[in-house]
Amino acid sequence: MLYSYSDRCDAKISALGVGTWSMGGTNAYGLSYGDVADDTSIAAIHALVDGGVNLVDTAPVYGGDFASEKVVGAALAQGDYRDRVFLVTKFGNRNDPATGKRVINNSYDNVIAECDASLERLRTDHIDLYVMHYPDENVPMAETARALNELLDSGKISHVGLSNVNRGQIEAAAALTRVDAVQLPFSMVNRERQADLEWCHEQGIMTMAYGSMGAGILSGAFRELPHFDEKDIRYTFYPYFKDPMFSQIQLLLKDMDVVAERHGRPLSHVALVWAAQKEFVTTSLVGVANVEQAEENCQAFSLELSAEEMAFLDDSIGRNLGPVPR
Repeated sequence: MLYSYSDRCDAKISALGVGTWSMGGTNAYGLSYGDVADDTSIAAIHALVDGGVNLVDTAPVYGGDFASEKVVGAALAQGDYRDRVFLVTKFGNRNDPATGKRVINNSYDNVIAECDASLERLRTDHIDLYVMHYPDENVPMAETARALNELLDSGKISHVGLSNVNRGQIEAAAALTRVDAVQLPFSMVNRERQADLEWCHEQGIMTMAYGSMGAGILSGAFRELPHFDEKDIRYTFYPYFKDPMFSQIQLLLKDMDVVAERHGRPLSHVALVWAAQKEFVTTSLVGVANVEQAEENCQAFSLELSAEEMAFLDDSIGRNLGPVPR
């Protein structure tokens, strides 16, 4: 496993992080990644940690009835797993069960209440990194920061992060509370936020990339257009499984095949190592369905892509999916 040290978070962080959105199963509106089983998810988390992964990311909104946090809490309660990980969860986001729309609430009272509830579900006395899931246009950042500062002072949280924010929002928050980490989408098929990640890295802010496997499409498992359930998150949240983007990604996969075959590796290793070798990415959050996928992902980091291979892949991404937005 590869690691890098985050001064802001005072922690050595693995290049691969445990993403647990899919482990939550079906959410309040009925959206899901497909069938999941808690025992399988717990075994997968253990396999990832045993394989060197030391960051686990979750959120109350992942799955119905806070399922993802509960699964993570159950997994980390066994043995010494809690002591071995940097635990991340979020606040302020829920799904409207009637419409499926995102409902954001970053008010002081809600932040405090959500933290206490997450601590109970996660079976821990502190959260290493507490992340604002989305900005709230109806609540001043100063109010949210007041809650976060109280939680920091109480020891219930150790660090503060922001997700799905722009540079201006990061700077505004940093004037009111500590900002130790950001979480933004980034992968070979989504470089929309690369400039923001680069800027955060320059500021010393830890960066967490989500969607790093493109909802699974970068594994090479989908070579023909799939037909998911209409409420599958791979349809509702990501654009990768619908044309024209699906066909564009297939051209990238063919170039990834060249690199993967040269090293005798699965495509997933190429995708993970490509992200890990971007200096502005501290860790990539990746979900897994079982122990086998967990172990395969952990094995990726013995691979090193050459500068020529990185340039070849970057060129393929640019040709097939477009340049990095600036």
